[in-house]
Amino acid sequence: MDYPLHKTEAQWKKELGPEKYQILRQKGTERPHTGTYNLHFEKGTYCCAACAEPLFASDSKFDAHCGWPSFDAALPNKVKTVLDKSHGMLRTEIVCTNCGGHLGHVFEDGPTKTKQRYCVNSLSVAFTQKQNP
Repeated sequence: MDYPLHKTEAQWKKELGPEKYQILRQKGTERPHTGTYNLHFEKGTYCCAACAEPLFASDSKFDAHCGWPSFDAALPNKVKTVLDKSHGMLRTEIVCTNCGGHLGHVFEDGPTKTKQRYCVNSLSVAFTQKQNP
Protein backbone atom coordinates (compact mmCIF):
# COMPACT_ATOMS: atom_id res chain seq x y z
CA MET A 1 0.00 0.00 0.00
CA ASP A 2 1.11 3.52 -0.69
CA TYR A 3 1.26 6.12 2.08
CA PRO A 4 2.41 9.77 1.96
CA LEU A 5 5.32 9.15 4.36
CA HIS A 6 7.92 6.80 2.88
CA LYS A 7 10.85 5.32 4.81
CA THR A 8 12.87 2.13 4.48
CA GLU A 9 12.35 -0.61 7.02
CA ALA A 10 15.92 0.05 8.22
CA GLN A 11 14.99 3.69 8.88
CA TRP A 12 11.82 2.69 10.73
CA LYS A 13 13.72 0.14 12.83
CA LYS A 14 16.37 2.70 13.81
CA GLU A 15 13.85 5.47 14.60
CA LEU A 16 11.25 3.39 16.44
CA GLY A 17 13.37 0.97 18.44
CA PRO A 18 12.55 -2.74 18.79
CA GLU A 19 9.24 -2.58 20.73
CA LYS A 20 7.54 0.11 18.66
CA TYR A 21 8.93 -1.36 15.44
CA GLN A 22 7.42 -4.76 16.27
CA ILE A 23 3.98 -3.18 16.86
CA LEU A 24 3.89 -0.47 14.18
CA ARG A 25 5.73 -2.14 11.31
CA GLN A 26 5.36 -5.88 12.00
CA LYS A 27 1.73 -5.73 13.14
CA GLY A 28 2.44 -6.92 16.66
CA THR A 29 0.23 -6.64 19.74
CA GLU A 30 1.30 -5.62 23.21
CA ARG A 31 0.13 -7.67 26.17
CA PRO A 32 -3.23 -6.53 27.60
CA HIS A 33 -3.23 -4.22 30.64
CA THR A 34 0.43 -3.25 30.13
CA GLY A 35 0.18 -0.15 27.95
CA THR A 36 0.71 3.40 29.15
CA TYR A 37 -2.55 4.67 27.67
CA ASN A 38 -4.94 1.86 28.64
CA LEU A 39 -6.39 3.75 31.62
CA HIS A 40 -5.21 7.22 30.59
CA PHE A 41 -7.98 9.84 30.40
CA GLU A 42 -6.37 13.28 30.14
CA LYS A 43 -7.69 15.77 27.58
CA GLY A 44 -5.72 15.97 24.35
CA THR A 45 -4.92 14.09 21.17
CA TYR A 46 -3.49 10.63 20.53
CA CYS A 47 -1.07 10.76 17.59
CA CYS A 48 0.77 8.09 15.60
CA ALA A 49 3.95 7.13 17.47
CA ALA A 50 5.76 6.69 14.15
CA CYS A 51 4.89 9.94 12.35
CA ALA A 52 3.03 12.18 14.87
CA GLU A 53 -0.14 12.32 12.74
CA PRO A 54 -3.18 13.10 14.96
CA LEU A 55 -5.43 10.01 15.10
CA PHE A 56 -7.89 10.11 18.01
CA ALA A 57 -9.33 12.87 20.20
CA SER A 58 -9.42 12.13 23.92
CA ASP A 59 -13.18 12.68 24.04
CA SER A 60 -13.62 9.54 21.92
CA LYS A 61 -11.71 7.37 24.43
CA PHE A 62 -13.51 5.02 26.81
CA ASP A 63 -12.66 2.12 29.12
CA ALA A 64 -13.68 -1.04 27.29
CA HIS A 65 -12.20 -3.27 30.03
CA CYS A 66 -10.30 -5.13 27.30
CA GLY A 67 -6.76 -4.16 28.36
CA TRP A 68 -5.98 -1.79 25.49
CA PRO A 69 -6.84 1.86 24.86
CA SER A 70 -10.24 2.05 23.17
CA PHE A 71 -11.86 4.80 21.12
CA ASP A 72 -15.30 5.01 19.52
CA ALA A 73 -14.18 7.15 16.58
CA ALA A 74 -11.03 8.22 14.76
CA LEU A 75 -10.32 11.73 13.53
CA PRO A 76 -11.62 12.17 9.95
CA ASN A 77 -9.42 10.56 7.27
CA LYS A 78 -6.63 9.69 9.73
CA VAL A 79 -7.19 5.94 10.18
CA LYS A 80 -7.59 3.40 7.38
CA THR A 81 -9.12 -0.06 7.71
CA VAL A 82 -7.60 -3.17 6.14
CA LEU A 83 -8.98 -6.73 6.12
CA ASP A 84 -6.82 -8.90 8.41
CA LYS A 85 -6.96 -12.68 7.86
CA SER A 86 -4.07 -13.53 10.18
CA HIS A 87 -4.22 -16.04 13.06
CA GLY A 88 -7.16 -17.89 11.47
CA MET A 89 -9.55 -14.99 12.12
CA LEU A 90 -11.27 -12.28 10.10
CA ARG A 91 -10.66 -8.90 11.69
CA THR A 92 -10.42 -5.29 10.60
CA GLU A 93 -6.94 -3.85 11.09
CA ILE A 94 -6.50 -0.11 11.59
CA VAL A 95 -3.46 1.76 10.25
CA CYS A 96 -2.29 5.37 10.12
CA THR A 97 -3.20 6.94 6.77
CA ASN A 98 0.04 8.95 6.74
CA CYS A 99 2.66 6.23 7.33
CA GLY A 100 0.78 2.91 7.30
CA GLY A 101 1.75 2.14 10.90
CA HIS A 102 -0.26 -0.67 12.51
CA LEU A 103 -2.43 0.70 15.33
CA GLY A 104 -4.59 -2.29 16.26
CA HIS A 105 -8.07 -3.40 15.19
CA VAL A 106 -11.60 -2.02 15.13
CA PHE A 107 -14.60 -4.03 16.29
CA GLU A 108 -18.33 -3.37 16.07
CA ASP A 109 -19.03 -4.14 19.72
CA GLY A 110 -18.52 -0.73 21.30
CA PRO A 111 -20.88 0.45 24.05
CA THR A 112 -21.30 3.99 22.66
CA LYS A 113 -23.67 5.25 19.97
CA THR A 114 -21.06 4.66 17.22
CA LYS A 115 -20.93 0.93 18.17
CA GLN A 116 -17.22 1.07 17.24
CA ARG A 117 -14.31 -0.02 19.45
CA TYR A 118 -10.97 1.02 18.01
CA CYS A 119 -8.68 -1.23 20.06
CA VAL A 120 -5.25 0.41 19.92
CA ASN A 121 -1.79 -0.57 21.12
CA SER A 122 -0.36 2.04 23.52
CA LEU A 123 3.02 1.72 21.81
CA SER A 124 1.48 2.78 18.49
CA VAL A 125 0.37 6.18 19.80
CA ALA A 126 1.80 9.20 21.59
CA PHE A 127 -0.29 11.61 23.62
CA THR A 128 -0.30 15.40 23.29
CA GLN A 129 -2.01 17.10 26.20
CA LYS A 130 -4.56 19.78 25.43
CA GLN A 131 -3.24 23.20 26.35
CA ASN A 132 -5.56 25.58 28.21
CA PRO A 133 -6.09 28.88 26.34
